[in-house]
Amino acid sequence: MLFNSIDFAIFLPIIFILYWFINNKNLKLQNSLIVVASYIFYGWWDWRFLSLILFSTIIDYSIGINLKKQDNQLKRKILLYISVIINLGFLGFFKYYNFFLDNFITAFSFFGSEIKASSLNIILPVGISFYTFQTLSYTIDVYRRKLNPTKDFIAFAAFVSFFPQLVAGPIERATNLLPQFYKKREFNYSNAVDGMQQILWGLFKKIVIADNCAHYANLIFNNSLDYSGSTLIIGAIFFTFQIYGDFSGYSDIAIGTSRLFGFNLMQNFNFPYFSRDIAEFWRRWHISLSTWFRDYLYIPLGGSRGSIWNKIRNVFIIFIVSGFWHGANWTFIVWGALNAFYFLPIFLTNNNRNNIEIVAQGKKLPSLKEFISIVFTFGLTVFAWIFFRANNIEHALNYIKGIFSNSLFSIPEIAPINIIIILLIFVIAEWLGRNRQYAIEEVKTKFKRPLRYTIYYAIIIAIFWLGGKEQQFIYFQF
Repeated sequence: MLFNSIDFAIFLPIIFILYWFINNKNLKLQNSLIVVASYIFYGWWDWRFLSLILFSTIIDYSIGINLKKQDNQLKRKILLYISVIINLGFLGFFKYYNFFLDNFITAFSFFGSEIKASSLNIILPVGISFYTFQTLSYTIDVYRRKLNPTKDFIAFAAFVSFFPQLVAGPIERATNLLPQFYKKREFNYSNAVDGMQQILWGLFKKIVIADNCAHYANLIFNNSLDYSGSTLIIGAIFFTFQIYGDFSGYSDIAIGTSRLFGFNLMQNFNFPYFSRDIAEFWRRWHISLSTWFRDYLYIPLGGSRGSIWNKIRNVFIIFIVSGFWHGANWTFIVWGALNAFYFLPIFLTNNNRNNIEIVAQGKKLPSLKEFISIVFTFGLTVFAWIFFRANNIEHALNYIKGIFSNSLFSIPEIAPINIIIILLIFVIAEWLGRNRQYAIEEVKTKFKRPLRYTIYYAIIIAIFWLGGKEQQFIYFQF
């Protein structure tokens, strides 16, 4: 079920009414309703894969209980390894089986040996990368004794399958989300209004920004040999806005929907395209995944401790694994490695934490130095996104080669003025709201009712009149 579908527009009010006006006195019933609603939400795509979520839920719930009972360190490690192997085993099979098989065959063919093996027609379960990491964080935190395991199976099942963030995040930690299922929740009108406002902005990002940019990005990338270098740059920039509008839009809708039901999810995007260096970008882009890899992979590897070679190794591991998490394609691995190359000079010179606060704090405009830093960082990001979007490495290299051709400074064949104007308005709105959780957060408190509702209706009209052709959320494939 898509957030930008008629199905969800019918589904959400029904669950909202049942949740607050029928089951509002009973916490267990509320949590049970969330579980049922989440399974319906996921099963709307393909009910067969509900068994994976249920199995993962049962396994990690049981392992959490047994970790609490067990003091023997060896047995605790065995329990942890069971959880890791089962969860990553499912993820590896559904997402990476054919990738490894194809590369295994290619490697042997390179050395003159022929191996006959056929790939499988495997359907990738939607959101498996997200809920796998969410349940793993629970088991790891219980193993580290940072979290007491829950004895409430319904609450744990709701935590694993919580429908607003089930298929594309944010990847919530059990330490943040799970305790919220234990507490009595009361309807809060202000939170609900804020949630609806964030949903509205998320829909605008997805339907108006991402879907419109997707049309031109797909057109240019799919026919990249036919276009000039200047047009290819336009295509890369359109994809840069597409993936941001698509993914941060989904996160806004997920966070806003959660607030309707009395839950607070972590911020997943913090205006990353206003970053002044690549380290700041990665503190602001897909925050839930970046911090997950930091806490469960980078720090256990040694983090920034040890020799310089250990530091370099750890940086490359974290970025390459992050790239590989996105998909079974060498393009994602190269994308991750390229970001590691971007990050290393800043990291090795201890400048990776120079820009912690949002740019131009307390000012209307950035300084010239800040502006140049933003443009340079944005350019690096756009270049890296080419590998992310390309069908394969050859496609990416040909695309880049096409950019740096004699036609680089020619007039672009594709430059839709209406979309460019919309993007400029969007960037201005994001800039004005960069100190908040999302761009229009202050609308409900800063403006009087006539102007406030004018803004709301303008966004709604833009969604219906200016929306692009419906596209599936990009991160559903991950």
